[in-house]
Amino acid sequence: MGIAYGRADAPTPANPYLGPLGTATMHGDAGSSDTTPLAGPIPGAPVSVYPLGAACPTLLQGSDAMVVGLCTAIAGQVPTVFLFDPGAVGPVGGALASLPLAKGSLLGGVYAYLDNADRLVVVDGGQRLVRVAHERGADGAWRLTATVAADLGGVVPVGDNVTGLVPDWDGNVWFATGHGVVGFVGLDGRVTRVALPPGETVANSISSAPHGGVAVASTHALYEFGVKDGAPVELWRAAYDRGGARKPGQLSWGTGSTPTYFGPVRGDEYLAVVDNADDAVNLLVLRAGTGERVCAVAVPVGGSENSPIGVGSSVFVASTYGYPYPTVPDGAGPAIPANAPFGGGLSRVDVTADGCVPIWDSPIRSAAVPRLSLADGGIHTLRRSGPEVTTPVDGFDYIVVDPDTGAVRSATPLPGTIAQDPLQMAGLITRDGGLWQGTITGIVRVG
Repeated sequence: MGIAYGRADAPTPANPYLGPLGTATMHGDAGSSDTTPLAGPIPGAPVSVYPLGAACPTLLQGSDAMVVGLCTAIAGQVPTVFLFDPGAVGPVGGALASLPLAKGSLLGGVYAYLDNADRLVVVDGGQRLVRVAHERGADGAWRLTATVAADLGGVVPVGDNVTGLVPDWDGNVWFATGHGVVGFVGLDGRVTRVALPPGETVANSISSAPHGGVAVASTHALYEFGVKDGAPVELWRAAYDRGGARKPGQLSWGTGSTPTYFGPVRGDEYLAVVDNADDAVNLLVLRAGTGERVCAVAVPVGGSENSPIGVGSSVFVASTYGYPYPTVPDGAGPAIPANAPFGGGLSRVDVTADGCVPIWDSPIRSAAVPRLSLADGGIHTLRRSGPEVTTPVDGFDYIVVDPDTGAVRSATPLPGTIAQDPLQMAGLITRDGGLWQGTITGIVRVG
């Protein structure tokens, strides 16, 4: 395909404490590459809708092919775990079992992952690290059971909640809280922590890499942490331009990126985030391990709440500027301007010996976190149709984008309108070639 992501020497590293590569985290893997080794739906694949009465930002698939969803119920905003069998749809909206968790903040419980035993690992609203397993009883019914692995109540302040969660390559479970606490639970169950500078918050998830680094993006800076003497230690801090205020279409005043590890040889040489500069936002690429800035290049996306796709020497950035979120987290601050049209935009930038080089810009109005399939060579996402000034009757299409050119290869209209709004959530490409996309009211399945 003439692009670095197709090179055999640009693997996506597999974390031994995670489930299958591409399906164990919201962003595909520990490095948050937003890639998958699986192929997506073929053109003309059937579309199904699972109404759950809940928004579903996290959809994951384990080694047993079961799909686990972490959703937030519309009634009461209660985080709820759902279990699905792609090959045997259940009687109520497709769910075979469900389990409510203790309620936290709006963002608490959004980020979770499947471990190497296919258990959902999440911190609930009671500041407990829990592992949710699923099993089928003698009566044939599926059940979800939660086991407390650690209590974070002693290190997470009252009123704070965990927003990011990821294991490192030694099995430590790292976390970051909204109010700027970073720490990990060791294999022995001991919990250690450090605090970011006052005023810095964390609104997105965190990432880890084989070299031992754990990347955290606060509302002021990008960090990489490591382990020293059994405790977290800051390796480096790189401030970025956070602009004068939160932008419409973002959920915090600062970067909207979960940091993305990528690289052409090991797959973790670089880190990428998008800043929040006032005039034109920039894709920032830094060297993992040192924090040295490789390049900063303006991208015409207005602003982005999405994690960039990163693979080989290429980065893809989608715009969320102006996206009509129905609510924002407490403390996010006012947006300036208060609202804006959703014009969209998707850009590709390559890292070369001469710096970052823009390759193409597309006007695609991506309404979900795009996912690049390394198997079929397409970028999979949902597109919002209708005028730039969004309305409740806007429709949505499932589309596949050519990463070489930015052109749309195929488009499949979805049934309904606002009920299928994916709210810039991440989709899941499953082992059977399906796409599962969380929406404001449940799940849309293509294939």
